[in-house]
Amino acid sequence: MGNQVEKLTHLNYKEVPTADPTGMDRDEGPRIGVSYIFSNDDDELEQQQQDSVAQDMGGEHPAPQPYDPRLQEVECSVYYRDECIYQKTFAGDDTLSTYTPENLLNRCKPGDLVEFVCQAQYPHWAVYVGDFQVVHLHRLEVVNSFLTDASQGRRGRIANYLYRYKPLSPATVVRNALEQVGCKDRELSWRNSECFAAWCRYGKREFKIGGELRIGKQPYRLQIRLGDKRSHTLEFQSLEDLIMEKRRNDQIGRAAVIQELSSHLQATFVASHPTPSPQRI
Repeated sequence: MGNQVEKLTHLNYKEVPTADPTGMDRDEGPRIGVSYIFSNDDDELEQQQQDSVAQDMGGEHPAPQPYDPRLQEVECSVYYRDECIYQKTFAGDDTLSTYTPENLLNRCKPGDLVEFVCQAQYPHWAVYVGDFQVVHLHRLEVVNSFLTDASQGRRGRIANYLYRYKPLSPATVVRNALEQVGCKDRELSWRNSECFAAWCRYGKREFKIGGELRIGKQPYRLQIRLGDKRSHTLEFQSLEDLIMEKRRNDQIGRAAVIQELSSHLQATFVASHPTPSPQRI
C-alpha cells in the first residue's frame, strides 16, 4: 500500500461493532468508531458527488436549499478521556447562528476560524487572515481566497468557541495559515479543511495526519445527542478519525444520523434478546 492515499467507504452503523449491545444507551456503553486512515479530503469527495448529481440533472447543479442549523446539525460533545475538548449545542447563546458571507465579513477578525455550512454538504472551515481574505484547504490544496468566494454562497459562522483548546495569538494563527499556502497533494498534513483550520489556531499535532498512534484503548469519545436526554457515544483512537465521523454526520444531517443509530440499536437489541421458543406442555 505504501504512501498511496486511498478512499475508504464509510461503514453504516449496522456494520460497526458495539461495546454494549443492549439497545438505546444513555452514556452507558461507548461504541467503537470507524477508522478513516485512508480517506481523502472530503471536499474532493463532495465535488465528485455534486458533479454526479449535476450529470443526472443534465449538467445543472441543484439550487442551494434553505438551511436551519437546528434541523440539520447534530448536537455533540467530544471528550479526550474525561476532558471535554469540543462542544456543539444550541442551548444558551447564539454561537451557532449563521450569517450571509457579506454579514459575516463584518464580524471577522484576523485569526478567527470560519465555518461555512449548507444542507447535505460537509462543513467547510477557513482561517480569516484580514483584508476580506481567508486561507483554507480546498480540494487537496491550501489556498488564499476572498471570504465571499470561499463561501460558495453558503452561510457561515465564527467557529472560535467550538474547540476548547487554548488558542494561539491571532498573529501566530494568521502566520500558520499563510505559511501553508500552496501546499497540495502529498505535501499536505491535514485530511480536511477543519483539521487544517483548527491546527492553525491551536497548533496541536492531533489535527495532523498520523499525529497520533492508532493503538491501544480509544481515548476519544464522540457523544451524540439524540434528544429527550438521550445520547449515544462512539469511541475513537485518534482525534482525526473522530473529526471525520463528526463531519460525516453533519453532511448527512441530523435526521439521517438519528435514523441510522435507531436502526442499529434496535437491531443489536433484537440480536441480544431473541424471542424464546414456545415450550410444549
